[in-house]
Amino acid sequence: MEEKIVYFETVGEHNTAETIGLVKERATARGIKKVVMASTRGDTAWAASAAFSGSDIQLVVIPHQYGFGQQQRFPQALVSELEQKGHHVHFSTMLFHTEDFYGSRAPRLMATLLRTFCQGIKVGVEITLMACDGGLVAPGEKVIAMAGSGLGADTAIVVTAAPTTRLVDLHVHEIVCKPL
Repeated sequence: MEEKIVYFETVGEHNTAETIGLVKERATARGIKKVVMASTRGDTAWAASAAFSGSDIQLVVIPHQYGFGQQQRFPQALVSELEQKGHHVHFSTMLFHTEDFYGSRAPRLMATLLRTFCQGIKVGVEITLMACDGGLVAPGEKVIAMAGSGLGADTAIVVTAAPTTRLVDLHVHEIVCKPL
């Protein structure tokens, strides 16, 4: 089997529209019905919602957890708008930001290892676990996770979801796109 992977020459939000297009194309080709995506301020979620309008693809948007910064940057009005369109927004504990959680450095170690591929791969795995933990994605369900390296989206992966209690069952099957 051959499949295309797009490598962006630089990271950043200027890759968002192309990433969303590639995700839509791959989801359609694979019959994937859910896209789990990171969105801190809502711009990427809004753009994806517009792009997927009229399709049967459901978004599961994962913003930063409450308490991560001084204030929640994801607009509450957008939560309502997305939910009215049949999408979900899930505020959950950012698993790889649990420094020395119960005396374990495993979360930081996992984050560092995944960042060797790129920041978006790390976030894609993390948000898939979070969505599954929150019951918005079923264990064993194949989804596309879309994330970025700061603002916007520049990374997408096809993943079989698993909860954090069964991390061994999470599998990254394909890289759709990522920055070099």
